Amino acid sequence: MNKFLLLLIVLLVTGCSDEKVKPPVVQGIVITEMPAQESFNSFITLTDSGKIKAEIEVGHIRVYYTKKETLLDSGLVVFFFDENQMRTSVLTANRGRIDDKTKDLYAYENVVVTDIDGQTLKSEELMWRNSDKKIVTNEFVTIKTETEDIEGYGFESDQSLKNYTIFRITLITTNTLVDDD
Repeated sequence: MNKFLLLLIVLLVTGCSDEKVKPPVVQGIVITEMPAQESFNSFITLTDSGKIKAEIEVGHIRVYYTKKETLLDSGLVVFFFDENQMRTSVLTANRGRIDDKTKDLYAYENVVVTDIDGQTLKSEELMWRNSDKKIVTNEFVTIKTETEDIEGYGFESDQSLKNYTIFRITLITTNTLVDDD
């Protein structure tokens, strides 16, 4: 028993030292550049006074509190609703960004907005402005309706694509049915 006690005392004395073990420090990581929150394969419902305004499906979300922005990538789908909670249009894009101060949504790469009547807007970049619920861009757009195709630069519309303006039109083609009689 005395040998065991003596061995335990020796181990305790030799095991203790003044040298501190420091964990390795990884260089190059800036904490403020890391997301505060991150999620995958998310579905978000945006409401106002209990009414659905939009639903968002996204593959990857990163929230940055210091930058006051949320990055959306790996596929973005936004369903817009009217005051009667009826779906009016769908926006798809490869990626997007939300300005957390203004709640404006920016969509990038292969942006397509389709309304319930099948009218389609295409661009590489656009913004959904939260303050007035408008879709806007200064970039090149194409819009295809049942009766015409229009191309141009600069666009503004309500989120349902019912009332729109293309500011610098470069092409208009009319889709008419040809009667072979």
